Amino acid sequence: MGALSEISGYLIQTFLSLYLLAMLLRFLLQVVRADFYNPISQFLVKITNPLVLPVRKIIPGFGGLDVGTLLLALLLQAGGIVAILMLNGLGFPNPLLLLAWSALGIIGLLVNIYFFALLAMIILSWIAPGSSNPAVYLLHQITEPVMAPVRKILPPMGGLDFSPIVVFILINVIQIALRHMAAGVGLHPALVIGL
Repeated sequence: MGALSEISGYLIQTFLSLYLLAMLLRFLLQVVRADFYNPISQFLVKITNPLVLPVRKIIPGFGGLDVGTLLLALLLQAGGIVAILMLNGLGFPNPLLLLAWSALGIIGLLVNIYFFALLAMIILSWIAPGSSNPAVYLLHQITEPVMAPVRKILPPMGGLDFSPIVVFILINVIQIALRHMAAGVGLHPALVIGL
C-alpha cells in the first residue's frame, strides 16, 4: 500500500498543481488586464471555466479582482492538502490550520509564478529580444506591473537594467518569510506547491 499511496499522492499533487497554476495565471492575467484574445489567455479561460463560471455566479468580482477564482484556488489547495493527508492516514486537520496552510500555498505559488516569469523574461531578452510571440507578450504583461515601480527607483545604468536583481531579492525575502510562516503553523512543505 505504501507505493500505491505515494503514486496516488504524486498524481494528485501534479494534476492539482497544474490546475492551480492555470487558475492563478488566469487570476493574474485579469489583475494586470492582459490581452484576453491572446491564445494562451484563451486556453487558460477554457480549462478553468468549468469550475470558475459556477463560482462566479455565487461570488462576484470585487474592485476589479476576480474573488471567485481566487477563492476557488484556495479551496482546491485545501482539497489537495486534505487528499494527501488522507492518503497518508493522517486524518483531517483543524479547519483554521487548513485555511492558513492553503493561503500560504497560494501565496507561495504566486511568488513562484513571478520568479519564473521574471527569469523567463531575462533569458528571452538575451536570446530573442523584441520577440512577438504570444507567450513573451503575456510574460511582459505579468511582470511589468512589478518591474515598473522598481525601474522608477533604479533607472537603467549604462544601458543595463538592474531592476530584475532588486525584484529577485524581494522575491527571495518573501519566500524566506513564507517558509518561516509555514513552519510556524506546522505546514510540511510536501503538502503544498510553491513552498
